[in-house]
Amino acid sequence: MPASPSTARAINDRLALRLLQQEGPLTAGRLKQLTGLSRPSVADLVERLTASGLIAVVGESGEQRRGPNAKLYGIVADRAHLAALDVRTEGVSVLVSDLLGRVLAEASAPIGDDAGTGPAVEQAVALVERVAKEAGADRLHTVGIGVPGLIDPVSGELRDSSGLPAWHRRLVDALQERLPRARVSVENETNLAALAEQRDGAARDRDTFVLLWFGMGIGAAVVLDGKLRRGASGGTGEIGFLPVPGTTGLPSATDCGGGFHSLAAAGAIAGLAAECGVTAVPLAHEPRAAALVREAVDGAPSPAADRFLDALADRVALGAAAVISVLDPGCVVLAGEIGRAGGTVLAARVQERLARMSPLPTEVRASSLGGEAVLRGALLTARDRAQDELFAPAR
Repeated sequence: MPASPSTARAINDRLALRLLQQEGPLTAGRLKQLTGLSRPSVADLVERLTASGLIAVVGESGEQRRGPNAKLYGIVADRAHLAALDVRTEGVSVLVSDLLGRVLAEASAPIGDDAGTGPAVEQAVALVERVAKEAGADRLHTVGIGVPGLIDPVSGELRDSSGLPAWHRRLVDALQERLPRARVSVENETNLAALAEQRDGAARDRDTFVLLWFGMGIGAAVVLDGKLRRGASGGTGEIGFLPVPGTTGLPSATDCGGGFHSLAAAGAIAGLAAECGVTAVPLAHEPRAAALVREAVDGAPSPAADRFLDALADRVALGAAAVISVLDPGCVVLAGEIGRAGGTVLAARVQERLARMSPLPTEVRASSLGGEAVLRGALLTARDRAQDELFAPAR
């Protein structure tokens, strides 16, 4: 059944906007070539999008031809401002961008363990407001937040967890109260890191992969056939609870102790380094476990460093092999503070072990976005949501 004229116009407008987003400013002639539309159709959509304030003339083409140069049209980047937050147990990082994702201002602030819920929330919200002001944003259109913990797939809210600071859950509501015109959404930090790696990082060429996050806690994000999979309760990737050999017990429904967490989370890795005789002086704001892995990888070669990295790769491979046996992703990305510190050296060791443990061929890659992955993922989701709304046909 052919599309109605209004539907066809909406489809053409959205196509043109996506091309302008991906390619940058374009002439009407170039839009005609890329869309395959007729010259009158392109002229109509340019007029509509200009009238709606979504695109504007941003310059002229440099083509050498007779007559005046062709006008270059581009998306009006300041039509909307976006914020992205990376919320950790010890603080928060914030950036504000325009509609095209160009970062205009950013800042981070620690939030101490002794801060009460109210003061912690106020400190985080004030940081968002300050960064928005520095970016010249009168208002925020969309806010994307990355947090540790489970997100309810029905309500989209952060589920209550005894392992997280109380201010995390309160922060989302507080931002919505202080920014009533903004669209505020929250997502698990590991999922956001995977989305960022898929779009801009180590998994750009993969439609199916698993990202393993190694930091204070452990998590996984699963992308199958190009889509992030969250599970029935939002718990896909809770591999800290995965029963594995080498621990002193089994995890419970309320405690991941005895699971994979006890082998490969930050505390366990620090203990493993001590057993192997590896020491390190952390850099500013660097977690201790990450410093130990970094020193073993980048420091002077030593038997102790080799023992430590081999033992760490053994542990990481245990959890990775279990995930691979179920999902067969073909690619695993090591991320988080510890995965980032291990880099390609740890990834190669893990891949070598997986080749011996599993018949399923799996490439192991190190995160290429590092510590910016969560913030980048939060910005991408905020940008997508804002563009979906702004680029939608007028009703």
